[in-house]
Amino acid sequence: MNTTELKGNWEQQKGKLKQKFATLTDNDFLFAEGKKEEMFGRLETKLGKTKEELHRIVSGL
Repeated sequence: MNTTELKGNWEQQKGKLKQKFATLTDNDFLFAEGKKEEMFGRLETKLGKTKEELHRIVSGL
């Protein structure tokens, strides 16, 4: 998944992830240009998932 794909429907994906994982907050989804890996690192830590698992979850939304 590239940055353009992530940005394209990010608001929808955030909403779906927050429904699926109730512990996530808006701060977990702070996404600045060039900081995609940092954001995924926060999500990995909070959810206890690997980077590959997170990419599959996001791609499956």
